[in-house]
Amino acid sequence: MAKVTSYDLLRNDILKKDYKPIYLLMGEESFFIDDLTDLLEQSILTETERDFNYSLFYGVDSDVRNIITACKRYPMMSKYQVVIVKEAQRLDRFEMLENYAKQPLHSTILIINYKHGTVDGRKSVVKAIDKVGIIFESKRLYENRIPAFISSYYRERGFNIDDKSTQMLVDYVGNDLSKMVKELEKLQVVLSGKQPRITPEVVEENIGISKDYNNFELVKAIAKKDDLHAYKIVDYFDKNQKDHPLVMVLFSLFYYFNNLLECFWLPNKSEQAVMKTLNLRSTFMTHDYMFGLRNYNVKKVMEIISHLRTFDAKSKGIDNPPYTTNGELLKELVYIIMH
Repeated sequence: MAKVTSYDLLRNDILKKDYKPIYLLMGEESFFIDDLTDLLEQSILTETERDFNYSLFYGVDSDVRNIITACKRYPMMSKYQVVIVKEAQRLDRFEMLENYAKQPLHSTILIINYKHGTVDGRKSVVKAIDKVGIIFESKRLYENRIPAFISSYYRERGFNIDDKSTQMLVDYVGNDLSKMVKELEKLQVVLSGKQPRITPEVVEENIGISKDYNNFELVKAIAKKDDLHAYKIVDYFDKNQKDHPLVMVLFSLFYYFNNLLECFWLPNKSEQAVMKTLNLRSTFMTHDYMFGLRNYNVKKVMEIISHLRTFDAKSKGIDNPPYTTNGELLKELVYIIMH
């Protein structure tokens, strides 16, 4: 397989105007592919240069020979010309690009935007691109890496966001980065010209996520064995099932208890050890696990994980009594977890 560069390194190289003649941007996570494509498009050419030195193709209705012809043109009144192929996974005879990759023009920057999969690294076209250009595989981020992405996104734009606000967004959106960025941009616009700090109150007011009734707060209540608060949240979820689907609640609970189980095997169960093992960003995020270690034991956690799998099946209609609602299922599950 051809070597793959990282998103951050590639982004920095582009900002430093260290360009390569061919970029193959491919993978499952569309956000990184689109972001790098946009960054290249905006940084290489000025608005005036674009008029004569910019070509855009879409794989579904383009001929690879026309793309190669465009790449072989020389720029006019500019150091570079830019050729972008979007939806390249739908381009017929993609392998023909090997002929151009073997002798590319260094005054042409060819950007191949290949989504929802990768090109087999054993193919000669990939090997040819690797010799002269950049191959980037855009992988989906695991949910535990989304908080770091959110913090980095805002830090680059001069904003601060606290841990609770970050977790509220993760619980609400999940690991769909394209959707997440839309929500982040919304908050950025709201705070334009104001104090650049994002708090739970700002998220609640502008995204529609309750700062008191969300998956993050439910996990905390269960970890602390705070029955009253946990049942208040469950009741709120029952009345707002559209915004709090059971599948996302179950995912949050499974994620927490699966991590908690790992903590029990640690020889040193300090906050620092838990933070390092679970790859958490701050001790704030370890508090729920410290409560869990005090209030649950290994046997109980293993039983809980088994119950979560059972209730996930019930939520899909497997061995579930007729007319049992998702709200009733969640109430029963929370009772079983905490008793």
